[in-house]
Amino acid sequence: MTDLDPVEVSNLDIYGSAPLEWSRARALLSDTKGPEVTHFLSTVGPDGRPHIAGIGALWFDGDLYVVSGERTRKSKNIAANPACAVAVRLPGMDVTLEGTAARVMDAQTLERLAAEYRRVGWPAQVDPEARAFTAPYSAPSAGPPPWQVHRFTFDTAFAVASAEPHGATRWRFARS
Repeated sequence: MTDLDPVEVSNLDIYGSAPLEWSRARALLSDTKGPEVTHFLSTVGPDGRPHIAGIGALWFDGDLYVVSGERTRKSKNIAANPACAVAVRLPGMDVTLEGTAARVMDAQTLERLAAEYRRVGWPAQVDPEARAFTAPYSAPSAGPPPWQVHRFTFDTAFAVASAEPHGATRWRFARS
């Protein structure tokens, strides 16, 4: 996609700090990778109950990508209701993103994402028949391969900074 600029910024800080800059949150999201960073995906089941799972997510071209087995609860929930949220603790800032997830089926996009995953240390390959990833291993909660890839597109982001400059901010984005 693209790195968006917010169309609305709301200062949520109660201590007088200025609104946080989206560029700071975006830089942390795009630069912080590796097994020490856990994203948490929140989906909603058919009965309305929330489901939260720790996931590995990849920031790529301004969106997050999530890999999950077809039979996992998170994948089933996304298939039935794409609305979801992702939260992550980054160095000096906690970020929560709200939006929707959609399965990626385009072979060219899958190949680009697999190359990026390999670059950051996970040996993903595209299974062209399944339009999904395979690899020698994945997270134990991912289920067996092949693993579906979902693009998480956010329209709202929240951040609370635990490092200077402190603050709490909500950003809203316009997506076409």
